[in-house]
Amino acid sequence: MTTAHTDDRVTLASVAEEAGVSLSTISKVLNGRADVAAATRLRVEELLAQRGYARRGAGTAAKADLIELVFHELESVWSMEIITGVEAVAKEHGLSVVLTESGSRHAPDPAWVEGVMRRRPVAVVLVFSGLAPEYRERLQSRAIPFVIIDPAGDPSPDVPSVGSANWSGGLLATRHLIELGHTRIATITGPEDMMCSLARVDGYRSAMNSAGLDVDPDWVRFGDFHVTGGRSHAAELLSLENPPTAIFAGSDLQALGVLEVARSRGLRVPEDLSIVGYDDIPLVQWVSPRLTTIHQPLRRMAEEATRIAIRMSTETFTGTPRIDLATNLVVRESTAPPAQPAR
Repeated sequence: MTTAHTDDRVTLASVAEEAGVSLSTISKVLNGRADVAAATRLRVEELLAQRGYARRGAGTAAKADLIELVFHELESVWSMEIITGVEAVAKEHGLSVVLTESGSRHAPDPAWVEGVMRRRPVAVVLVFSGLAPEYRERLQSRAIPFVIIDPAGDPSPDVPSVGSANWSGGLLATRHLIELGHTRIATITGPEDMMCSLARVDGYRSAMNSAGLDVDPDWVRFGDFHVTGGRSHAAELLSLENPPTAIFAGSDLQALGVLEVARSRGLRVPEDLSIVGYDDIPLVQWVSPRLTTIHQPLRRMAEEATRIAIRMSTETFTGTPRIDLATNLVVRESTAPPAQPAR
């Protein structure tokens, strides 16, 4: 029996005694087994960290040559931009990508944590608005770095993330419509419990207020970022007694829903109704008319997040890496001056 092994046994035995659990429970925690109560696991991992315990073979050699990319929903059009960006950087480093679908838009579910502890990827890239402290601690206990790609929320200051300028995007979209001469401008943003939705609406309101234009409460709608959300809210907006002449949709998919409703009512885009989307997914260059939109650099966000995650697997950062990339307006054929002066 080597001295190192004896030291490990003494350390683990003392941790087990202090935590009030058996050595077999300590072993289960170290091996990422699922049959340990969450509170017990957290207590043991905290004690192991305090004692500076490092499991032999837990370095990079024990990890799989994988980057794990985690979505709450693999929506084909939007997600492909993220996947392409992650795969490009992973390939540069000789790594493969494993895709996981888990949880809600706010966080992955507990079963995912158990799985990633077994898979032991080099790093994890998550498309969520945050990650619970207990999940962070478990990843850190296995030296698995993570970065959040954050078009959907506002992570805690201590969470590594790559996002984009949502407020600026909302401002640019609305200002473009105002400069064309529109005064009756509605917006269909995303879910009300997502920071990006609120930021885009704030940008819209700021542009309207700066131009001295009133915002009718009926013109501000919270959708779901999907075609269905754009379709249902556009139907209501265009049925108003004094309907908008322009709609800023908080996602390209919602903009496509608006376009569908406009056509079904015999409205011409952009002659009768101007539409601005958000994201600039490849599809919007092929619809007719081609969609004016806010370019959110999804692929670059994915690339930057993956680079940071890989670097975190070998380097120590002095602070928490966070990047917010710029958004910009892409003018195409779905916007034009209003057909008649606004009343």
